Amino acid sequence: MKLHVETLEDGDGPYCLLVHGFLSSRAQWRPNLEALKAVCRPVMVELWGHGRSPAPRDADSYRVERYLAMFEDIRRSLGARQWFVCGQSFGAGLTLRYALQHPEAVLAQVFTNTMAALSLPEERARAVRTRVRADDIERTGLEAVRTLPFHPRFARRFPPDIHQEILADADRIDPVAVASALRLTSPFLSVVASFGETRVPTLLVNGLRETRFQPMRDRAKKLLPALETADLDAGHSVNVEVAEKFNATVVDFLRRHQPAQSDFNVGPATSG
Repeated sequence: MKLHVETLEDGDGPYCLLVHGFLSSRAQWRPNLEALKAVCRPVMVELWGHGRSPAPRDADSYRVERYLAMFEDIRRSLGARQWFVCGQSFGAGLTLRYALQHPEAVLAQVFTNTMAALSLPEERARAVRTRVRADDIERTGLEAVRTLPFHPRFARRFPPDIHQEILADADRIDPVAVASALRLTSPFLSVVASFGETRVPTLLVNGLRETRFQPMRDRAKKLLPALETADLDAGHSVNVEVAEKFNATVVDFLRRHQPAQSDFNVGPATSG
């Protein structure tokens, strides 16, 4: 099985991997694509069981290392020596880990509010509750998925058209994939222990209205003093809620880290 990938080749510059958050889809990036194409070629990946991606039944597919390997497969298949990466929420836990493991492949990275990546392991130690919730999801399906507090039906600051698209994709989600992610992916997304070792230019676009994330924002800055931060008047989904400001901030950052074409593009891949 392979993750669903959509690449916009009409952009200008390196490829940019975009990884959405939990219970979201490619629609997460809809308000950003036109602006981003001025500095990159967006590559939208959908998580297992989300959007148009299949939902494997084997546990190994949901492990963080497997996701990172698949990102590398995508990069090589595009013939890209280097690319930008951008992660939102749950997806940021994956892209931040990817940049730590493959710094030679990353020109620069952007991420948004992510409790998953910047909480200490003990702060996310809810093993019993997580197991119960995952079991409940497997037993009752989408009915239980819709009760999760981060389900998009609870979003209040999305443009109506984007909200409807994300909600429609949320109804496509495979409950087994959600349960597997809760058990096998989410508990291992923290990068607190290694974030200070990040070697690539990094920008956090922070939604200030998500007050519980602000200590994590401060933690990230302390761990990585070179971290650039942009604090915007938005909540968790800052790239959707204040898309114009997000776009301007990210485009400026990526433009400052544009390489010569020969540095990022090596032509079509001939093997995996």
